[in-house]
Amino acid sequence: MKATNNKPKALSAFATIILNLIPAVYAVTCIIPVVWIFYSTFKTMPEFAANVLALPKSFLNTANYDYVLTRVPILQSMFNTVRITFFVLFFVILLAFINGYFLARFKFTFRKFIAGLYTCGLFIPIHAILVPTYIIFSALKINNNWYSTILPVVCMELTTMTFLVMGYMATVPRELEEAAYIDGSTFTRTLFTIILPVVKPVLVTCGIIVFFHTWNEFAFSLILFDKESLYTLPLALMRFKGDYVTDYPRIMTSMFVSIVPALLIYTLFSKQIIKGMMTGAIKG
Repeated sequence: MKATNNKPKALSAFATIILNLIPAVYAVTCIIPVVWIFYSTFKTMPEFAANVLALPKSFLNTANYDYVLTRVPILQSMFNTVRITFFVLFFVILLAFINGYFLARFKFTFRKFIAGLYTCGLFIPIHAILVPTYIIFSALKINNNWYSTILPVVCMELTTMTFLVMGYMATVPRELEEAAYIDGSTFTRTLFTIILPVVKPVLVTCGIIVFFHTWNEFAFSLILFDKESLYTLPLALMRFKGDYVTDYPRIMTSMFVSIVPALLIYTLFSKQIIKGMMTGAIKG
């Protein structure tokens, strides 16, 4: 009997180890590329060419950082990226919240038509609209401005975020608004002081998704920016690719400098992301 009882416990312990091992291996595979990029920033080009995976001869070699931070306008590119990301986040979260609320709560004449337009937006690949975007922006002479990429990026991100807010709003009881109206609250006050805090988890999740998409945005910036002073971080990385040789250590250094803010943002808001996902799962 003891042997029989111990067998299920052993199987349960083995299953627990396997289930924990899978996410652990996945986590390691996500960390390894960041570690590789970090120690590659201390290599010279001959060292990197000799062995791309080997450790650098010295971690005190900061020549790549000196070059990237002083001779290349990487900080200007970072400022351009931060500025664009800020405005994209503001407009996407605000419009997604308002659009998602109205589409989820009210029935009006063009509701299905508007929802259909957002649905169509989900199936349009970005590469299909690059040429029309370039032609329109060039004809209107609004390319080569720091704000040129804000509108197309907002339009691309707004569709998915609106549907996320709509799905979350479906789980919020209408009694919250009814109680607020009985207490004499106006529509605007109800929307921004009662509903907004309730949907905060999904808005934080939307914000993180939009942040990473905008931070790494390349296609619209490539066709709308010709001036080097307007380059975003992804465009700035192209400076290190030549016709015959590519300076990988300096590329790694630029990549590491560019991903540090993103890593900090993710670290600071990781709990909010998990909380938002768990709240949505429990309510759903």
